[in-house]
Amino acid sequence: MIYELTNINFIKMLNNLTAILDKAAAHADAKKFDMEVLLQSRLAPDQFPLMRQIQITCDTAKLGASRLTAKDAPKHDDTEKTLAEAKARIASTISYLQSLSPADYKEAATRHVTTPRWEGQYLLGEEFVLHHMIPNFYFHVTTAYSIIRHNGVDIGKKDYLGAMPFRK
Repeated sequence: MIYELTNINFIKMLNNLTAILDKAAAHADAKKFDMEVLLQSRLAPDQFPLMRQIQITCDTAKLGASRLTAKDAPKHDDTEKTLAEAKARIASTISYLQSLSPADYKEAATRHVTTPRWEGQYLLGEEFVLHHMIPNFYFHVTTAYSIIRHNGVDIGKKDYLGAMPFRK
């Protein structure tokens, strides 16, 4: 179930974020301003700008998956400045997540997961997913969405949620 809660949903949301960024680029083009201005926008002075929100979203997905599966994640240097670079980072993260299978998560629930910031403390994989990985991922996706929406881009809940697997 961890694979479905993380990989499947994170890939969907990263694709949705890419589509939202495309709408933001169209908005910037229509309003005749540089998209990089939007990438440096933030909601509050003490908050990370849009580009950093994108970077952290990707990091949460790929590093979380890596910690749960013991499979090396792609490395990114946090040097992205342009929309193309941001989208490439998202695509790299999606590609990494797509390379993983449910079998890779077989021992994820009981794996000891830590980060350097936790100073030797750890969570079990299931706790990590529920208390850190999922909330942190959605916090940064939502903040990225909010920065874009706050700056006048015509997006809404359907853009955030993306396609639904409806059935008849």
